[in-house]
Amino acid sequence: MQSTYSTMGSSKTAILSGRKLIDLRSDTVTRPTAGMYDAMMSAPVGDDVYGDDESVNRLELSVAELLGKEASLFVSSGTQSNLIAVLGHCARGDELITGDDYHIYIDEAGGPSVLGGIAMCALPTDHLGALTIAQVEAAIKPDDIHCPVSRLLCLENTVHGKAQSPDQLKSLADTARAAGLMTHLDGARLMNASVALGQAPKKMAEPFDSVSLCLSKGLGAPVGTVLSGTKAFIRRARRDRKLLGGGTRQAGILAAAGSYALDNHIERLTDDHFNAKRLAEGLSTIDRLKISQQTNMVFISPSDGRQAELQSYLSDHGIVISAGVPSIRLVVHLDVNEDDLGRIIDAIKKFYQ
Repeated sequence: MQSTYSTMGSSKTAILSGRKLIDLRSDTVTRPTAGMYDAMMSAPVGDDVYGDDESVNRLELSVAELLGKEASLFVSSGTQSNLIAVLGHCARGDELITGDDYHIYIDEAGGPSVLGGIAMCALPTDHLGALTIAQVEAAIKPDDIHCPVSRLLCLENTVHGKAQSPDQLKSLADTARAAGLMTHLDGARLMNASVALGQAPKKMAEPFDSVSLCLSKGLGAPVGTVLSGTKAFIRRARRDRKLLGGGTRQAGILAAAGSYALDNHIERLTDDHFNAKRLAEGLSTIDRLKISQQTNMVFISPSDGRQAELQSYLSDHGIVISAGVPSIRLVVHLDVNEDDLGRIIDAIKKFYQ
């Protein structure tokens, strides 16, 4: 499987003079808004390792309240957040159960196994990115010396832009908990799911012992993820963050960007979803493309297998994509506006003329 993060090294130099670069590789490419820059510039700071950075403390309290958890911890990335969560729930030789298409398994360098000595049991997900109760039940190992101890169920929402059913995730979490497992939610784009489904974040986070919420994707902050759970869990997480080199000093400059994103950028995710829908509709008239869209992601599958050629052509027109196989992921975000949609649609249509 080709990573969704592959890039074309010369793409940024290919932009035509005077034209805006449109980057559709991911919503991680967003730039801070003017208001976010102002919040960063005026942020009160301290030394977060000592726990006295006011801006970090404010962010952690607000995310804990947003997700209905006792405490939270600001960390550098979603990868670090997921790894810290796994280390907090599992011991060496334990096992986590997850989906074979989830970030924790395919996109995070095998961290739980490499650094935690934790086995990963990856179950096949369906076309919506979901697992079934039967799959989870069958994957939980018996109390047998030949098996690792099944300790943790890791789920994700959204999965490749697909919002997962809160009721289904709760059923999976309940199944795991009944068997004595802990539960963790990779909610990197949880706010996209919340807005798309009209469900409160607290409700969606409720079934899980820990939740990771990314601030640097659709929410538009430059850096950071917040891990939430019980006070005891976050106390352990703070130690593991230090172990992984994630302790920072005047991090309030970054935390202020996260707080601004939570205060101003959650509801505007509906704009991204609407624009993604418009983009999908505009491309649906191209016979050689199969189109699918959910939340802020549009997937196009060329029937002629010319992904790399399309990537090069669009780069020459100031549009950056990843040439995924078999599907190309186009991610709409706060730096993509209505005029940009027209440019994208026109360029792709001309390529297939």
